[in-house]
Amino acid sequence: MFDLMNMMRKLKEVQTRLKEAQDKLNQLHVHGESGGGLVKATVTGKRHLIALDIDPSILKADDKILTQDLIIAAINKASEEAEIQAREHLKKSTEGFLPNIPGMDFSNLMG
Repeated sequence: MFDLMNMMRKLKEVQTRLKEAQDKLNQLHVHGESGGGLVKATVTGKRHLIALDIDPSILKADDKILTQDLIIAAINKASEEAEIQAREHLKKSTEGFLPNIPGMDFSNLMG
């Protein structure tokens, strides 16, 4: 028999767990680098840039385009890895509460 009250309690618990998981994404720090470590970027699980380290040797170079490309590449690598880790974090936080429905994507809940 369909138990609406039990389902509502589970939904409320899932909602609470998702909120907690989203809040923890700001504490997740992911690093990306380019140019063999000449440029390093750190982003949160919500893909906000929080740190950028640029080796002084490339700042002296006259190749502005190369420096810009390395910065962009490092930030993009960190952002891509943050998205992967954030999905895993949310998946673990809701394990056992959300049904495994093929094609159902909750990635938009990452914020």
